[in-house]
Amino acid sequence: MQVVIIWVYRNILAEYETYLGVTIKNAVVTVPAYFNDSQRQATKDAGVIAGLNVLRIINEPTAAAIAYGLDKKATSVGEKNVLIFDLGGGTFDVSLLTIEEGIFEVKATAGDTHLGGEDFDNRMVNHFVQEFKRKSKKDITGNPRALRRLRTACERAKRTLSSTAQTTIEIDSLYEGVDFYSALTRARFEELNMDLFRKCMEPVEKCLRDAKMDKSTVHDVVLVGGSTRIPKVQQLLQDFFNGKELCKSINPDEAVAYGAAVQGAILSGEGNEKKMVQEAEKYKSEDEEHKKKVEAKNALENYAYNMRNTIRDDKIGEKLPAADKKKIEDSVEEAIQWLDGNQTAEADEFEDKMKELESVCNPIIAKMYQGAGGEAGGPGGMDDDEAPPSTGGPGPKIEEVD
Repeated sequence: MQVVIIWVYRNILAEYETYLGVTIKNAVVTVPAYFNDSQRQATKDAGVIAGLNVLRIINEPTAAAIAYGLDKKATSVGEKNVLIFDLGGGTFDVSLLTIEEGIFEVKATAGDTHLGGEDFDNRMVNHFVQEFKRKSKKDITGNPRALRRLRTACERAKRTLSSTAQTTIEIDSLYEGVDFYSALTRARFEELNMDLFRKCMEPVEKCLRDAKMDKSTVHDVVLVGGSTRIPKVQQLLQDFFNGKELCKSINPDEAVAYGAAVQGAILSGEGNEKKMVQEAEKYKSEDEEHKKKVEAKNALENYAYNMRNTIRDDKIGEKLPAADKKKIEDSVEEAIQWLDGNQTAEADEFEDKMKELESVCNPIIAKMYQGAGGEAGGPGGMDDDEAPPSTGGPGPKIEEVD
C-alpha cells in the first residue's frame, strides 16, 4: 500500500507545484476515520519518502468539520455532536464526532465501501440499455465503447438533475449507426435508485446506535462527497433529522481539502482569520458569477436542443410551413454552433443569444398553436408532453461544471 501512496504523493505534489509555481515542503494529510494506527503511520512515512514534511494526519470528517468552523462554535457553546455524511463516487462513510474545546473525538463510524455515485450511474445505464433494446431491437451490452458513451451521458444527466427537474440524453450513432435520444425526469431517476438512497440511511442509524446517541442530540450534519448534491439524498437525510438544516454551503468535493488547508495555515502560523474571511468572500463572489454563467449557458443549450427536437417531431413539424420550419432550423443550428465555439462566454452573452433565438422561434410556435387552436389533446392537437420547449423545460446532454 505504501508504494501506491508514495506514487500518489509525488504525482499530486508535482501537479500542485506546477499550478502554484512554488515548491511545497509541508502538508496536512487527511485519512478516513476508520484508518488504524499502522495505516496512519504508513501514510505519514510515505509522505516523508516523497519529500514532504507531514505536519499532521487528520481524519477526513474532522477536516470537513473544521471547514465549517464547527470547532470554533463548539468552543463558544460547549460540546457539539457532528455527523459527517460522506457519499462519493464509489464509497460511503458516516462518522459521528464530538467536539469540545477544540478536541475532536470520533464516537462511531459506519458506511459501505461499495455504494456511491457509480451505483446510481449503473442503474441509469441498465435502464437505458433496455430502452435502446426496445426501440432499436439492438443489444449494446457486448459493446464496451457504446456502454462507455452511455455511461458518460448518464453521469452528466445525473449531475444536471441535481439542479433541474428533467433532462435528455442524446447520443449520435450509439451503436451500429443508430442514434439514441431519451428524456429522463428527476422523479424517474429517484425511482430507479430509491432503494439505494434509502440504504444510505442505514449507516446513519448504525452510527447513532454505536455511539449510544439519539438523533435529537446531533447539532450539525455536514455533507461531503459529490453524490450528496442529489436532492433526494438531502431530503431523506433532512427528514431523518426532523428537518434540521444541512451544512452544504461548501463544495462537497472540496470540504475535506478546505479543512486540511485551514489546519495547515494554523500549524504553519499563517492562520490569519481576517485574511481567510476576506478570501472566502472573494471566492464566494467568483462562485456566484460562475454559477450564473453556467446557468445561462445551460438555459441556452437547453432551449436550442429542445426546439430542434420539437420541430423534428413529425406531429409538430407537419403543422409548420416549410419556410418557418427552415427559419427555426437555421437559427437553432447557428445557436448550437455559436455555443460550441463560445464555451467561455460571459453570462450576458449567453442571455443575449437566448433572447435572439427566442425572438425567432417563439412567434412561429405561438402562431402554430393559434392556427391549430382547440383541437383535442391540448394546443394544436398535441398531448401535454409535446408542448413547445421553454427555458425551464427538459434539458439536453449538458456537461455541468462544478
